Amino acid sequence: MTHVSSPAAAAAQLAARLRGARLLHPRGRTFTGEWETLGTSGPWWGAAILDEPSRRPAIVRISKGAPTPTGWPDILGFAVSLPGPVDLLFSSAFRPPLLRHVPRPRRNFGGSYGTILAYRTPVARIFLATMPAAAVGTALDDVVRAATIRGVALTVAAATRWSRWRPVAVVRFGVPLGADTDATLAFNPVTNHAPDLVPVGRLQQARGIMYRASQRGRGVRPAENRSGP
Repeated sequence: MTHVSSPAAAAAQLAARLRGARLLHPRGRTFTGEWETLGTSGPWWGAAILDEPSRRPAIVRISKGAPTPTGWPDILGFAVSLPGPVDLLFSSAFRPPLLRHVPRPRRNFGGSYGTILAYRTPVARIFLATMPAAAVGTALDDVVRAATIRGVALTVAAATRWSRWRPVAVVRFGVPLGADTDATLAFNPVTNHAPDLVPVGRLQQARGIMYRASQRGRGVRPAENRSGP
């Protein structure tokens, strides 16, 4: 029998089972992709995927936080999975220092996204965010068309709590993947992280428990058991 570590996790598992889908960000589109670390001169953040010039294959997902009608304001989501596996989850969020923990409802998928919660590296406690991109539309199908016709690329930046954002990588969207692939993806940034880029804080740990419970409820393998893209 699967152990669930809290009443909230048990409720999440049951709700996901009844819905047969994710509790959060149930509607999305998934793509192949590429993460390119720029490796520009300083500051060095202490994490290889942010500092060392390289290209890595990726799985990329863009999503709506709730099943709201197309074009309505929502907490939009952007997820990247790298070999390792390493999962990075971003939500539409504010970017100024005092507001980096605050989600921001938005209509357009081309705006900025942030990790909301912090990461620890050997040299600093940091946040990640994407820079605003060219408008790609207010519907998930608009994102698919933009990726297919002209390409979609999001620049990832890093910052400490008070510093300004500095670009560290570019994520490029590739070929759209099918609905079956999207439905079986399982992300968990708490268990799937690089050894030099570690999510910190009690909220992160609670987040990991809820993700695993939701994944069990909808019948997919927990994210920590997969082999990566």
